[in-house]
Amino acid sequence: MTQNIYDDPEFFEAYSRLNRSVLGLDGAPEWPALRALLPDLHGLRVLDLGCGYGWFCRWAAKQGAAAVEGVDVSVRMLERAQAMTQRSPHNAVITWRRASLEVFEPPEAAFDVVFSSLAFHYVEHLAELLRAIHRTLVPGGRLVFSIEHPIYMAPRDPDFILDDDNNESWLLDSYQMEGPRVTNWLADGVIKQYRTLGTLVNTLIDCGFTLSRLIEWGPTQAQVDAMPELAQERERPMMLLIGAHC
Repeated sequence: MTQNIYDDPEFFEAYSRLNRSVLGLDGAPEWPALRALLPDLHGLRVLDLGCGYGWFCRWAAKQGAAAVEGVDVSVRMLERAQAMTQRSPHNAVITWRRASLEVFEPPEAAFDVVFSSLAFHYVEHLAELLRAIHRTLVPGGRLVFSIEHPIYMAPRDPDFILDDDNNESWLLDSYQMEGPRVTNWLADGVIKQYRTLGTLVNTLIDCGFTLSRLIEWGPTQAQVDAMPELAQERERPMMLLIGAHC
């Protein structure tokens, strides 16, 4: 089963203070690039895996999606999502389901678009999930997701190092050693599942997907000008954004 770290009170409280938790999609600097991978959602059936607070679900409903389903393993996340959606005029379009992505089995040919933001790196049995996604998408259906970049995830002790001139470098090691990575992010003992870029792409292909776009995301200069702390994200890729179709 997926580690349910988001129901840990310490983790949930820290997560609630992040920009992407307070500001939603506008607080996620990768959102403009991720949004560009999505088709027009009007009239489509949309599935959000690892929906969190439901920001994307509400956005998809606002775009005119015919139906939106948000799935998350965390009770706290789903409770927050439902509370934030109650007064939304698009509330009736959205349904919520608690499920682990390790064992999630959506109906066959039930969705036109599957979306996921920064959730797949928690999934140990990713191939099984991708096959389930392929089954639930209609022919030509789209999968759009973000995931932590392998260069960001691989190191045993992920961090920048400084040289004598205070220049930052990302210390990369253990790249070919796939498997769990334990990090202390917001709380101690957060478990993520590391794969090389080749493994991730080949798993998608083996599960029947055709890649349409792969973006090693980094901030634009305009984003760095507006938020100087994002400059560090130009030193190494933190996220992959992937668009694929059946």
